[in-house]
Amino acid sequence: MTTHPTTVDTEAPVVVRVETTVHAPLTTVWDLHTDIAAWAEWNTDVDRVEYTGPPAPGTAFRWLTHGLDITSTVHQVVPGARIVWGGPAHGIDGIHVWTFQETEPGTVTVRTEESWSGAPVEARPAEMEQALRQSLDAWLAALKARAEAVAGASTSASAAASASAGRH
Repeated sequence: MTTHPTTVDTEAPVVVRVETTVHAPLTTVWDLHTDIAAWAEWNTDVDRVEYTGPPAPGTAFRWLTHGLDITSTVHQVVPGARIVWGGPAHGIDGIHVWTFQETEPGTVTVRTEESWSGAPVEARPAEMEQALRQSLDAWLAALKARAEAVAGASTSASAAASASAGRH
């Protein structure tokens, strides 16, 4: 039986936790983030993704980021709230947890935490932690920018439609 971790490995040599606030509806943020096949469209650090969704525990996807060819397995999905995936890549075993919390209408706190273990991490933990932190910060920035752009476009389109309807 395959086990699916639902938390990071707190004993790993590297654990990074970061968060951001996104000014967009929860459904927008969640849909962008969990459309795994489309990551390369908005996250410049992702070169390629091979995946057919929707995400569900036990499904795998292959992706290329920072020169690493990674196969990850989805471990947990709580729609609109949480997704966990992980797997081995080049001697590094990663577990990645994402949580999404609507703090007020149109505002979402996105938290991500990831653990890395394995020989390459044990050999250079400080360097690996810095690389992971930079990667997660960039990912959150890209998600925030795309979600807010999509939300802004939706808001502008709704306002334009309302204004147009009022003129007739």
